[in-house]
Amino acid sequence: MQDRRHRAKVARGIVGGVHEGLAGRTRQGAALMPRWIVAYVQGVEALNRRVGRFAMLLLFALMGVMLWGAFARAALTPQIWTDEMGQFILMGYFMLGGAYALQLGSAVRMDLFYATWSDRTKAAVDLVTILCLFVYLGVLLWGGIESTQYALEYAERRRGLWRPYMAPIKIVMCIGIVLMILQCTAIFLRDLSRVLRDPIPEPAA
Repeated sequence: MQDRRHRAKVARGIVGGVHEGLAGRTRQGAALMPRWIVAYVQGVEALNRRVGRFAMLLLFALMGVMLWGAFARAALTPQIWTDEMGQFILMGYFMLGGAYALQLGSAVRMDLFYATWSDRTKAAVDLVTILCLFVYLGVLLWGGIESTQYALEYAERRRGLWRPYMAPIKIVMCIGIVLMILQCTAIFLRDLSRVLRDPIPEPAA
């Protein structure tokens, strides 16, 4: 009888040791993503969240410019700057808001199969596909920087009656591309953390 109790005690000790070992591995796995990576991801997302919400306000500026142009035409005093200014504001809106749209997952995705996958499988596939976006944005930034340098060096103006300088909008374009590249790195690291079963905490709403 005592021998059975002794065996049961030993068995409970072995099971307890296994549980402690698994718990230790879990705790060890929770530190797979270094703190500086977590801080980087959360910092980039916080920056793009603020810039994206500012970009939302540009819609009101766009509405004001378009309304002013409509009223001016109705009063038979059309303005030469309203249409082009509206185009520039719209450009700033979607370039500065692009990184925030990526963060929210608002990009169009063909999810015929994607929607049926687990979160970990989605993250693994995204780790590969986002590399294509890195290449695209890298080429876009390269061309944007060269175009901005040209606009600054030669005081490039847009053709037309108003002839605005092109450098300001091209600078905004480059800033927006840089923000999207930063957001892509944050998405890549967040997906990597999901694959490693150590997800980075989601930001507070």
